[in-house]
Amino acid sequence: MPRRPFVPALALAAASALAQPGAAPAPPIVPWEVPEEPGLVVETLAKGLEHPWALAFLPDGRLLVTERPGRLRLVERNGRVGPPLAGVPAVAAIGQGGLMDVALAPDFPATGTLFLTLAVGTEEANRTAVVRARLTPEGLRDVREIWRNPTPKRGGWHFGARLLPLPDGTLLVSVGDGGNPNVRLAGRPIRERAQDPKAFFGKTIRLTPDGGPAPGNPGLARPELGWDPHLFTIGHRNVQGLARDPATGALWATEHGAQGGDELNRLVAGANYGWPVVTFSREYSGAAISGETHRPGMVGPVSVWTPSIAPSGLAVYRGRALPALDGALFAGGLMSSDLRILRFGPDGRPRRETRLRIDERVRDVRVGPDGLVYVLTDEAEGRILRVRPRPR
Repeated sequence: MPRRPFVPALALAAASALAQPGAAPAPPIVPWEVPEEPGLVVETLAKGLEHPWALAFLPDGRLLVTERPGRLRLVERNGRVGPPLAGVPAVAAIGQGGLMDVALAPDFPATGTLFLTLAVGTEEANRTAVVRARLTPEGLRDVREIWRNPTPKRGGWHFGARLLPLPDGTLLVSVGDGGNPNVRLAGRPIRERAQDPKAFFGKTIRLTPDGGPAPGNPGLARPELGWDPHLFTIGHRNVQGLARDPATGALWATEHGAQGGDELNRLVAGANYGWPVVTFSREYSGAAISGETHRPGMVGPVSVWTPSIAPSGLAVYRGRALPALDGALFAGGLMSSDLRILRFGPDGRPRRETRLRIDERVRDVRVGPDGLVYVLTDEAEGRILRVRPRPR
């Protein structure tokens, strides 16, 4: 894999410019009810999956699907679900944790290399971890953990764990803030570690294929920041959607708020997204988390969902099957049980949001090689759905 430093669509210096007061208009606050997206139909491709978390397309059109209890399955192009693959490492299937994301390395066609995220440990001491393995006809081989959060937390909440392979061979990984205020670390709410530049909670990290800090990361390029060299961005709550626009190189993320305040963010290397000192969210009790929704030196969201849709899964649409949606973002909603479709204006700001009703918790969204959109539902009887144009 190439080892040259990765330069995102916006340079490091852009972070401070975006964070200045008045540099961008206030983000739109999206209500629960948005118009239905016309002209699309949803069909079932596969069913019978137990709390599936992520899917990835193989070069031959088959799909790899993770199930949170700790299974990885192959799904044929006709929707037939195969047995659990051998070689999957043990997971801590507690709360929101278990086997989570799966992503193919850029050189997968030649090497069969893939990456998994999983929760490891126990209820009292668990961590987000990243595993590299090789897919063979016999299952996973050469399985190796390449990174884990060095600090354990208790409880089964806020693992983050979304993966995004980047064109230079590096890997972007989200790590959640560890939990709500009742989860404490060293006598303080663990979520405060999202602002700690030496901790991994509430961050995105960028790794080499071996799990080391990627060249060009903010902590390496700008030592004055005082960041751990693995970190890419800080100040997140629980990022469960990561996507790259193949046309522009822009990096997008969706993250859960608490009571409202879910965010769509454009990721910029070296940026601080504010959680929990700057937020549009409130405690589940209704109390304020912070009196601030913006602060100099912190980057505000592009869009905010209040009430919460609990976003999970994110994809940028670039394909021929749905030409009217070229450049749109597809964001899954766990709580809203739908697929949100965001269109943008020439200024890069959200112009319109619509929804496609799914009526099940949406955990993952991917654009398939056929240009159609595939949706994974997080249910005890989870399904893979395919979104296609309505026949005329």
